[in-house]
Amino acid sequence: MTSQLDFFASAAARLPETERGRKMPGRGAVQRVAMDDEGLAGYLESTGNYRVLRKLMPRQVVERPRPEFSRRGVILDTETTGLNHRTDEIIEIGVIAFTFDDQGAIGDVTGIYGGLRQPNVAIPAEITRLTGITDDMVAGQAIDMERLASLVGDADLIIAHNAGFDRPFCEAFSPIFNEKAWACSVSEIDWRVRGFEGNKLGYLIGQSGYFHDGHRAVDDCFALLEVLEQNRPGQEGMTPFMELHAASRRSRVRIYAENSPFDMKDHLKKRGYRWSDGSDGRPKSWWAELPEEMLAEELHFLRTEIYRWDADPTVKYLTAFDRFKAG
Repeated sequence: MTSQLDFFASAAARLPETERGRKMPGRGAVQRVAMDDEGLAGYLESTGNYRVLRKLMPRQVVERPRPEFSRRGVILDTETTGLNHRTDEIIEIGVIAFTFDDQGAIGDVTGIYGGLRQPNVAIPAEITRLTGITDDMVAGQAIDMERLASLVGDADLIIAHNAGFDRPFCEAFSPIFNEKAWACSVSEIDWRVRGFEGNKLGYLIGQSGYFHDGHRAVDDCFALLEVLEQNRPGQEGMTPFMELHAASRRSRVRIYAENSPFDMKDHLKKRGYRWSDGSDGRPKSWWAELPEEMLAEELHFLRTEIYRWDADPTVKYLTAFDRFKAG
C-alpha cells in the first residue's frame, strides 16, 4: 500500500518550482514540502479532484480602528433553551463589534464578548446535542451586562443570522437592544443569486472555503463576519454586507388582510402571505411584508382579487428600528 509519505513525494514532484522552492529530490524534498500546508492545499486544488476547506481564523481586535470607517456594527448570536422567547431563555450570547463606512465596506474588529448564562430550568437534551452546552458549563454563570452594553451601546446596526429569532430573545433579556436598528443576514441577502446553495451558516462558510467550530456563539459570529465580506466571481464590488446594509436602510410595509374571505386563503398563501392567530401581538389575519415601493401594487391585488371591493387593509410601515421585533 502506498504510504502517506510516498503520496506527498508524488505530490511534491509535481509542484511548480514557485510553490516548492528549490527542487530537492527524494524524501528530503517531501519533508520540506509536507510542512508547507498551503502548498499541499494548492496542489490538491489544482488537480480539480479536491476542494480544500481552510480553518477560519478569528480576526484580531484593533486598539485604534481606522478613522475612515466611522460606523459601528455588531454581529450577534444567541443560544437558547428553546424557540419561544416568551418562555425560553438565553444560555449563551456572542458579540463581535466592528466598524464600517457609509457604503458598507467593513473596517476593523473593535471588540469581542462571549458569555454563558445559567437558566432557570435545566437545558433540554436536544439543545445540549445541538450546541454542546451543558448544565455544568452554565452553572453559576451570568452575562457580563457592563461589557455587553459597552459593545452594543454605540452600534448603528445589529446583525443576526435570523434576526426574527434573536431580536425577540435579546429584547426580552435586556432593554439595551430595544431601540437599535437590526438587520437579518438570512432574509435580507439574496444568497442564491450569489451562488450559494442555501442560507444556513454552515453552507455559507463551507462554500466560502472555510470550516469553523459551529453552534457556539462567538465562533458563529466570526464565521458570519467572514462570509459577509466575501466577493465571489462575477459579483465584485458588492459584498453581502453592502447588500445587507442597503436593505437595512430601506423602508418596508406589512399588510394585514383582515377579514379576508375564507375561500381566498389558498390565493393568499400562494402569494406569500402567512397566518397570524393573534397570539404574537399581530392582528388575527393573513399578512405579508414587502418593500414600500410595492405597496400600491399589493393593495390593488387585495382589492381586485381577494376582497373584490375597495377595502382598506391595515398597513404598518417598518424600518430597521422595528423590523424583526416580536409582534
